[in-house]
Amino acid sequence: MNKPYFKQTKNAPEPLRAIVKTITRFEEIDSMGIAWHGRFASYFEDARVALGEKYQISYFDLFNNGIFAPLKKIHIDFKTPVFFREELSIECILHYTEASKILTEYIIRKQDTKIAATGYAIQMLLNPKYELFLSQPEYYKNFCKMWKKGEIK
Repeated sequence: MNKPYFKQTKNAPEPLRAIVKTITRFEEIDSMGIAWHGRFASYFEDARVALGEKYQISYFDLFNNGIFAPLKKIHIDFKTPVFFREELSIECILHYTEASKILTEYIIRKQDTKIAATGYAIQMLLNPKYELFLSQPEYYKNFCKMWKKGEIK
């Protein structure tokens, strides 16, 4: 990847990462014989779910603590085509922020390690009335404190 989508702030902990693997299925291929561009958001989501489960910040963890995390923005840069039955690894990288949002970056690599796509997503943290938390909700704030202390790696 040329450069990260999010700059690491001073004194921020190292980003957290999770990687999932998949093989492109026939239903994901378009009439040009390549993976349809709309599938890439799903690939990102597969890695985001794995990261959430790995670090106890899954959608269920957040929801059970009164936090909704809808997407505000998603961006994808396509680098090289993906074909039927290609093995992909999708890396999700969580960037630290003290704001009331979740910043994730993604790298999709082909089996030969060539980068097929990169991108990012921004999720806002909302209460059950769909109002933005003005500061991080307690559950996520505690997660970030532990992360910054080096207790989460």
